[in-house]
Amino acid sequence: MTNNQLLGIHHVTAMTDDAERNYKFFTEILGMRLVKKTVNQDDIYTYHTFFADDEGSPGTDMTFFDFPNVPKGAPGTNSITRPSFRVPNDAALEYYEQRFNEFGVQHEGIQELFGTKVLPFEEKDGQSYQLVSDEDNEGVAPGKPWKNGPVPTDKAIYGLGPIEITVSYFDDFKKILEEIYGMKAIIEEEKVAILEVGEGGNGGQVILRQDTQGPEARQGYGEVHHVSFRLKDHEAIEQWLEKYKAAGIGNSGLVDRFYFEALYARIGHILIEVSTDGPGFMDDEPYETLGESLALPPFLEEQREYIESEIRPFDTKR
Repeated sequence: MTNNQLLGIHHVTAMTDDAERNYKFFTEILGMRLVKKTVNQDDIYTYHTFFADDEGSPGTDMTFFDFPNVPKGAPGTNSITRPSFRVPNDAALEYYEQRFNEFGVQHEGIQELFGTKVLPFEEKDGQSYQLVSDEDNEGVAPGKPWKNGPVPTDKAIYGLGPIEITVSYFDDFKKILEEIYGMKAIIEEEKVAILEVGEGGNGGQVILRQDTQGPEARQGYGEVHHVSFRLKDHEAIEQWLEKYKAAGIGNSGLVDRFYFEALYARIGHILIEVSTDGPGFMDDEPYETLGESLALPPFLEEQREYIESEIRPFDTKR
């Protein structure tokens, strides 16, 4: 494996209309840990929250932009249609199914998807997700379950699973995933393919679906904003900048997010980010109090008083 190869899924970012409700859902029901409460660096008037494993490991975080004044999105083709979360085994799915019933979470019951058991469900904003069982799974290693969370550690979510993308231009998009992003198709059926990256398995898969008949998705809350794939370090992301240039793919240029470095490119309708594994989320907060206060990268720290006066506060102390 060369240094610039993708290692798996890094994070998925979606949009919510209510950061506080979303926080309670992810921490109190799903049992994921809030590892960073900060602001959208491109729009400092809105929150950016990160839910992950116990230590905020790469490949475990689902993040949200808080857009309370943005219209609700509409699901459809040419979009990222469903993020997923890994749980240790089939028994964990049964645990969550009972938990969803207890908390009134809309779900579709345990199903089988390409030989793996899954549990599709929704948040109140309409965002679609699914839990994916790691039973008999091999490949990208999971993270560590939140040890002080409400879900037993032998059942809890501990990483991101396959990301589902639906497009009308299936063959062209698949070709780019293979030739540019180095993914390999392991399952190919009519109108669907599963592609793997890095060590593969649930932590390194894309479920690509074709839909040429349905309505086109509309961005808004309850929809996914982008997906990011993991890179080892700064050297690797520098090589990706050159790779995009050589391929003629427009991109953002390197962006220092403080917690990681990022590089964005829009492939058709899909915003794809590649991100470095580090520095991570514990450079500016200790492990014990991750996510309990508003964290700002150094380049925004001088604006703290103004930012805190503009965003609506909500309590994340545990």
